[in-house]
Amino acid sequence: MILSDEYFMQLAYNEALNAQDEGEVPIGAVVVCDSVVVAKAHNMTERLNDSTAHAEMLAITAAMDYLGSKYLKDCTLYVTLEPCVMCAGALAWSQIGRIVFGAFDQKKGYQSFAPNCLHPKTQVDSGIMEVEIAELLRSFFAQRRH
Repeated sequence: MILSDEYFMQLAYNEALNAQDEGEVPIGAVVVCDSVVVAKAHNMTERLNDSTAHAEMLAITAAMDYLGSKYLKDCTLYVTLEPCVMCAGALAWSQIGRIVFGAFDQKKGYQSFAPNCLHPKTQVDSGIMEVEIAELLRSFFAQRRH
């Protein structure tokens, strides 16, 4: 059975909801290889007191550990928000095969700063569940401001 990008983005969205429940910025990620989820993560910067504990970074590390490989060439990362430059750099080093993100990050997304920083063979798709994800982030930050 072949599962859709929407299915896996919903799993990443669920991880984002877990992050929100923990008081973290609601960003979630899953890594999939051959239609099997090999890693799930969400932001943990507050819990771990670590500004590098982004969902993507945690998911990359978990996937590499699970697969026993430093490369993710045959994997897809589903992440709710466009990766930042730090995460894009880590994804480049992992040689991930594909990245699918939901919402664009106009302020801190890698495409605004280093659009060519990914591995040349990495395919990127975007916009899956963009409206729901953008609304989750908007409401999270609005609540934080009040």
